[in-house]
Amino acid sequence: MSSRERFNETLNHRQPDRVVVDMGSSLVTGISAIALNKLRDALGLEKRPVKIYEPMQMLGLVEDDVREALNIDIVGVCTYNTMFGYKNDAWKPWRFHDIDFLIGGGFEYDKDDAGNLYAYPCGDRNAAPSMKMPAGGYYFDAILRQDPIDEEKLNGREDFKNDFATASDEVIAFIKQEAIRLFEETTYGINLGNFFCGLGDVAALPGPGQKVTKGIRSAEEWLIAHYTVPDYIHEVYSYQTESAIGTLKKLKEAVSDIPQVIQISGTDFGTQRSEFISPDMYRKFYQPYHAKINSWVHENTNWKTKYHTCGSIVNLLDDFADAGIDILNPVQCSAAGMDPEMLKNKYGDKFVFWGGGVETQGVLQLGTAQEVKEEVTKRLKIFAPGGGFVFNTVHNIQPLTPVENILAMYEAIEEYNAKE
Repeated sequence: MSSRERFNETLNHRQPDRVVVDMGSSLVTGISAIALNKLRDALGLEKRPVKIYEPMQMLGLVEDDVREALNIDIVGVCTYNTMFGYKNDAWKPWRFHDIDFLIGGGFEYDKDDAGNLYAYPCGDRNAAPSMKMPAGGYYFDAILRQDPIDEEKLNGREDFKNDFATASDEVIAFIKQEAIRLFEETTYGINLGNFFCGLGDVAALPGPGQKVTKGIRSAEEWLIAHYTVPDYIHEVYSYQTESAIGTLKKLKEAVSDIPQVIQISGTDFGTQRSEFISPDMYRKFYQPYHAKINSWVHENTNWKTKYHTCGSIVNLLDDFADAGIDILNPVQCSAAGMDPEMLKNKYGDKFVFWGGGVETQGVLQLGTAQEVKEEVTKRLKIFAPGGGFVFNTVHNIQPLTPVENILAMYEAIEEYNAKE
């Protein structure tokens, strides 16, 4: 099978000829630019600067030579803009942690006397910085730019009209060109998009790519607002869903069924120990919108819908299935109740599990190479049989992950595929 054929079998819960593997096809299945730089060296690939295509998490762009070396099956259609609101083009040199990288020309930042970095939305130095990286850090954190809240003046559609607007013709044309290129020039499985409708996604909520932020932008206050101003939450989510469906309609016309997967949401519903919200709250505030967007996709395309949510979500899984979600990522098996065997046995016919292959918080970063191989093999034996599993780490590979552990992970995959 080609990677695309293998991916299609997996998405339809049929056994492929080998396990489908992803690294780098999305903002939550990627690898730190620092770790990717080390990996390229270890693989003996051409020495050239890694491109940092997502500056909030400092993710490196996985290119064809890496995919070929590691038998990776899936490629993502590159996002038009970064989370900071500037376009991924006009690449320029940037030195980070004593390593030379490339970063988009719109990346603008300042460093204070203490070594903290402050990045500007849309690369506009006339705006207030929207992100901060502590001195010596590896990621940017959002800077809250929220004015005092007057509940009488909240207007969800107006406050978030720029954050969640339907994609412009320019963005659609970019996606169309890239999707067609990948379809015609490669045989990879194709994963489309940034996250098109992440209701309440705390990465997007503060507006890191917006020069001006209105309304409720604090993650804590957003959760409280579900109780204090529920109509405002519904107003934002209704607008966001309408805009997302508008974007999907334009995408369908532009790319038809070239993509096999579309990423809908990156909202985290779980902590390490439990869900953020109760099933009743999910059914009231999220499920109707998820069901609406999933229904549109299923009625009008052959795409599968992919939702990312970290943490313990075991008490929401039945509701996710009822909402029509096809794919779950990152499958955080270390969180409470997220037992791999239970997930596969009870929900393996309902969801494609994309992730769960090895814990990035634990053994991949802190264990030995042998321990990594043992965990990867164990997870493959649980999740892979019968299809419905895309191997990926539990979220992005972290910057300090030993390169020998990353290599051990791929060795374990190859050894499993050779035996099956």
